Amino acid sequence: MRAILYERYGPPEVLEIKDIPKPTPKDDEVLIKVHATTVTVADWRLRSLSAPRGFGIPMRLAMGPSKPRRPILGSELSGEIEAIGKDVSRFKVGDSVFAGVLATYVEYKCVREDGALGLKPANLSYEEAAALSFGGCTALAIVRKGKIAAGQSVLINGASGAVGTATVQLAKHHGARVTGVCSTANLELVRSIGADEVVDYTREDFARSGKTYDVIVDNVGNAPFSRTRGSLKVGGRLLLVVGTLSEMLMAPLVSLGSGKRVIVVPARANGEDLRLLASLAESGRFKPVIDRRYPFEQMVEAHRYVDTGRKRGNVVVIL
Repeated sequence: MRAILYERYGPPEVLEIKDIPKPTPKDDEVLIKVHATTVTVADWRLRSLSAPRGFGIPMRLAMGPSKPRRPILGSELSGEIEAIGKDVSRFKVGDSVFAGVLATYVEYKCVREDGALGLKPANLSYEEAAALSFGGCTALAIVRKGKIAAGQSVLINGASGAVGTATVQLAKHHGARVTGVCSTANLELVRSIGADEVVDYTREDFARSGKTYDVIVDNVGNAPFSRTRGSLKVGGRLLLVVGTLSEMLMAPLVSLGSGKRVIVVPARANGEDLRLLASLAESGRFKPVIDRRYPFEQMVEAHRYVDTGRKRGNVVVIL
C-alpha cells in the first residue's frame, strides 16, 4: 500500500510516498480503508521539530535524536472498514468510521475496536469526519478542564484554527458567551460559527481592553498568565493549550494567592469522546471547519500551506 513517510526532520519536502506492506488486523482490530486524513499543527511540529521554548530537546529525544523513530505522521482519519478481527463485535465490514489515532498518512490502517474509533456521522462527509478528532477532542478537554458552563464569559485566543473553531462551537453549546481572537481575515468565519464578539489582534490587544473573563483559552502560546492576569475575573481560569515548558511546569504555582488558576490542557482521543463528538455533529451542534482539501499525492503542498500559519480550521487530505 502507499504511505507517506518522513525519514528525516525538515521542511515539507522531506515527505515521500513509498510502498509499505498492507497491515492485517489482529483479533481485536479493524482494518480501515482510509478515505481522508488531515494535516495538523502537531504534524508540522513533529516533521520540523518546531516546539515551544524548552520542548526542543525533550521532543527530539522522544521522537528520535537523529531521525524519526515513527516515520509516518497524521493523527486522525475517516474511512470504511474492510476487514475485522475474530473478536470484534462492535463494528462490521462496510461500516463508515472515523478515528483519532497516530500514523494516518496511509491507505490502510488497523485500529483497535476499543480504541479511539467511532461510526462516522451520517450527515458528515468523509472529509469532515476526518477532521473531527484533533480539534474536537482538544476542545472537549478545554470545556471540561475549564469547567465552561452557561452564562460564563470565555475568550478564545486563536479562535480560527482547528482547535479554536471547535472550542468556539462547544463553548457555545454549553451556554457560554464567547469572544474569539483572530486576524482580520478570519473575523467573519469566527462570527459565523457562533462567537458573540470578535477581537482583531492586528488592531487590538484583548489584554489591554479592560474586559475580564471567566475563562481564557490560549491556543497560540502568546497569552501566558503574566499577560492575562488582569483579564481574568476572580476565580477565573487560564487554559494553556500551547505554552513554553516553564509555563507548563509552573502552571500550578504562578497563580497562587491570586484567586485565579492556570491549567494545562492535555488532550488524547478516546472512543467515548469520539462517540460524543459524533452525536454533537449529528445534531448539528458541532461541525468541523474545512479550509482546504488536497489529494494524497499533494501532501507536500498541504504541509507547505499549514507551515504558513494561515490555515482556517482544518486542512484535509483525500485518498
